[in-house]
Amino acid sequence: MDSITLKLPISLFILTLFGLILLSLQLMSSATQETSQLSDIYSLLLLINTLGTAALLVLVGINVYSLARELKKKEAGSRLTTRMVSLFVLLALAPAAIVFYFSVQFLQQAINSGFSVEIDKAMEDALELSQASLDQRMRWHLKQTQQSTANLENKSETLLALELASIRESLGALEATLFSKQGRIIAFSSINPSDILPKLPDDYIWLQLRQGKDYIHLNTDEDDRLSIQVLIVISGVEPQYLQVLYSVPVRISDLADSIEFAFVRYQEMNFLRDSLKISFFLALLLVLLLSLLAAIWVAFVSIRHIVAPVRELVKGTKAVAAGHYEQLLPVMTQDDLGFLVESFNQMTQRIAQSRDIARIASLEVEEQRAYLESILANVSAGVMSFDSDLKVRTSNQAAYRILHCGKNCFIGESLTVVIKQYPELADFFTAVLNLIEKNNDIWQQRITFLGANGRQELLCRGKPLFSQEDVRAGAVVVFDDLTDLIQAQKNAAWGEVARRLAHEIKNPLTPIQLAAERLQHKLAKELQPQSADILQRSTNTIVQQVEAMKRMVDDFSEYARPSKKQAEAINLYELVQELLLLYGTQVQINFNVINHANLAMIHADAVNIRQVLHNLLKNALEAMNDGGLIEIKLTQVKHNNTNYVELGIYDQGFGISADKIETIFEPYVTTKVKGTGLGLAIVKKIIEEHSGIIWIDSHYTQGAGFIIQLPCLDS
Repeated sequence: MDSITLKLPISLFILTLFGLILLSLQLMSSATQETSQLSDIYSLLLLINTLGTAALLVLVGINVYSLARELKKKEAGSRLTTRMVSLFVLLALAPAAIVFYFSVQFLQQAINSGFSVEIDKAMEDALELSQASLDQRMRWHLKQTQQSTANLENKSETLLALELASIRESLGALEATLFSKQGRIIAFSSINPSDILPKLPDDYIWLQLRQGKDYIHLNTDEDDRLSIQVLIVISGVEPQYLQVLYSVPVRISDLADSIEFAFVRYQEMNFLRDSLKISFFLALLLVLLLSLLAAIWVAFVSIRHIVAPVRELVKGTKAVAAGHYEQLLPVMTQDDLGFLVESFNQMTQRIAQSRDIARIASLEVEEQRAYLESILANVSAGVMSFDSDLKVRTSNQAAYRILHCGKNCFIGESLTVVIKQYPELADFFTAVLNLIEKNNDIWQQRITFLGANGRQELLCRGKPLFSQEDVRAGAVVVFDDLTDLIQAQKNAAWGEVARRLAHEIKNPLTPIQLAAERLQHKLAKELQPQSADILQRSTNTIVQQVEAMKRMVDDFSEYARPSKKQAEAINLYELVQELLLLYGTQVQINFNVINHANLAMIHADAVNIRQVLHNLLKNALEAMNDGGLIEIKLTQVKHNNTNYVELGIYDQGFGISADKIETIFEPYVTTKVKGTGLGLAIVKKIIEEHSGIIWIDSHYTQGAGFIIQLPCLDS
């Protein structure tokens, strides 16, 4: 109802405006038909229409300016309004311009053809023909009058009065009058009995008659009727004058008047021909401008009214895009646009309902997720899930604690990116990536790597995730840190082995040794010298082997026993120099220490590290029977974002065979004839207890090379 109420005043105003424009143009067109009004009515109407054109031009200009501002501000519907108005102007201007051009051409040709030389000659000939016809009639009446005067000569006045009436009737004249020389009326006869006095000639006619000349003239009476006045001289003793008035037939009179009026009108129009062209051109131009400007203004009003629902739709769409689904648009019309607005309102209501449902579902999912996260947060194992692109979707706190990194640092990153961003975890995530890509079922694998806090061993279990369409949608990986557990198990196992060895082997060794020594002591004096010598050698062998077995058990007990660390800040370079002083007596051995570490400070137990260096240097010396060079290199490296002091010990001995490299650090694996195989195992154990790592430099081929990495004090 509101839209209808608004449309009624606009429609009435537009109809009134067009009515006034048509009335003004009609009056101006009528004014051009009356030459007498060209200077007043036409000029006034031209001024009024010009002002109307200017007013419409101002209205159109205001609308164009308003539309330009809307375009500049990029308001909703401005571009659509511009396209529609431009299209309307083009569609209206093209035919109007064509009609105006050809109308002007036809008008000029019509005016020019209406005032051609032939028409000028025809009008003059018609006028001349009219005048010739009247002249002939006048001459005929003059001749008739002259012929009738023969009966009036030398007669008395009484007879003349009687004769004059018959002459008038024979001539068919209106009246006949006979004047004396002095101008006195001798006789008078009129077709109208009520006429008492005749028409008296003017003075100049008397002057012509007294000169002996006849007079004939075409007169017009008060009723604009034509009559022929004939005066002739009657010869006699005393001259007399006869005046006869003849009537001109009405048809001839009307034709003569029409020809004369047309000729005069034609001359006036011919004189005003250029003015007519200008007047008609201005009239056509005003019609064109008024029509176009009014149509353009009406187009602006109509198009804005049409685009209004579209503008509201755009605003509503922006509101929906911003999340305001409760906004309803007013339905302005009941046409297709109104149907579109109603559909939009229904759509927003449904979206709002769907949003509310989705919000409730999202809250439920969020509650479930929070519940699951709370469960995973209290799980000691690390849990990580990946999507189909192997991007980390979720990860619990235990995973970050095990991997020693910041919370939520992996979320949203792919494994390839994580490997590049966290090089200290590159070995772990590379192994996980390979396992996920290669396995389509549940898998389990132990992964050992050197992390930020040293060597770690994780037990990883994984399972691929599939969608309902049986398409891989990701994977989930669960891992536990077994580093401390494995180390504790190893210590407990070796401790148990050592305890059993001490109980089962070492305890019986002492009685065996004592029994052998007692046999030697009791039987040595009773036997022959040769037998006594055999007993002596056998007893010594037993005692020596028992001592060797005791030392072996002690070494094994030492390996199995957890070390008692008293960690302190140690300068590894100074410790190496201090230890080399003990080997200064080795004449055939040369030592070369290369220090590239700025500060070779570590946090470790000095006794344990000294034992490691002593074992490695002792092995190197035993491998170089013929002497040679032992090179010790100290460098500072950065591995996995952690600073390490790297210690390399290289000898020129017989080296380590390839089949021994993988097991060289295990207990009872040795390349020496007399070795127990526990030295390198103890070294590896001490290094790992200090969060370090030791390995064999496989690229060194001139002997054996061992590399140790221990975390720097400032790492």
